[in-house]
Amino acid sequence: MLLVPKERSVTHIMKIICSKSNLSAGVNIALKAIPARTTMPILECIILKVTNAEIELISNDMEIGIETKVDGMILETGTVALDAKVFSEIVRKLPDADVEITVDENYRVSISCEKAHFNLLGRSAEEFPGLPAVEKDRQIVLSQFTLKELIRQTVFSISDNESNRIMSGELFEISGDSLRVVSLDGHRISIRRTQLKNEYPDAKVIVPGKTLSEISKILSGEADKDVVISFTGKHILFEMEDTLVVSRLIEGDYYKIDQMLSSDYETKMTVNKRELLSCIDRASLLIRESEKKPIILTIQPTGLELKINTMIGSMKEDIDIEMEGRDIMIGFNPKFLMDALRVIDDETVDIYLFNPKAPCFIKDKDETYIYLILPVNISAAN
Repeated sequence: MLLVPKERSVTHIMKIICSKSNLSAGVNIALKAIPARTTMPILECIILKVTNAEIELISNDMEIGIETKVDGMILETGTVALDAKVFSEIVRKLPDADVEITVDENYRVSISCEKAHFNLLGRSAEEFPGLPAVEKDRQIVLSQFTLKELIRQTVFSISDNESNRIMSGELFEISGDSLRVVSLDGHRISIRRTQLKNEYPDAKVIVPGKTLSEISKILSGEADKDVVISFTGKHILFEMEDTLVVSRLIEGDYYKIDQMLSSDYETKMTVNKRELLSCIDRASLLIRESEKKPIILTIQPTGLELKINTMIGSMKEDIDIEMEGRDIMIGFNPKFLMDALRVIDDETVDIYLFNPKAPCFIKDKDETYIYLILPVNISAAN
């Protein structure tokens, strides 16, 4: 008699079913904390953690950590580490239908969606570093719309020079019921101020620009949805709907920018923002990146003349303005002017100038925004 050995039953340590759209949205959020390069292979993984209560995707590049929840049906609980690049590409290319994921005790992963079936080898998540715990005794609350706008209106003027860590982050300064966000790169300063719903103890923290750029992509931007920001001496935590992001802070003292914000001026110009932005944008067509030619502004009672002269050609254009004070001729990097003008929503802007070697200030009456831009030597235009 031939004895046929029984097939060994496979024990599932995890089984879930969720829609492709929900899974894809969660994976895309988790990908933002996957490092481009690392000496720790486990950090190249997204952790799929399923408890009786929820399905979580977790990632951590040791600078930013993300946990995001995915809606779905929980059939078996468990945890597995999945290669982020492979898993995300599979999910992205699945049909728009329900996805079933099962994991056995040897971390063999099965992903099924309609007629598509994938088998992967996952791994234990034991080596994965957990996200740091952030005490929630120091926190502020603001709308997702407000935070997304504050980031959009300032993040462009952080420095990409990693040798100066302070400049690669933004100052979040809380004073009573006011939040001020500041960024600078050595050539310009961007400042935005917003009113908070409540009063909070005074505090200052420096948040990495990379963290803020990634958070901006996650934020829905809806005015009726809040984000809770908690911080300690070393970490900051952003909690929004089904996602939390924890990041290291940049340690050190931020620059004393208030000493740079002079209220003195010799010339004030009020100009239509859209008209000025369009004119500078047209002038920039003649600039090669390697040239770094400034745009020359000549401000007189008769109007504003903008002029540029490059190896490609030259351009001159006049704009009507309202002006107070002395005539002035001054040069600027056109990109810096455009960056500031693009994030100002006012129809007209006030620009304050002192002399051709001093910075200009673009600001509103209540100073909810201030953009300081250093001028360029006009001789560089010739």
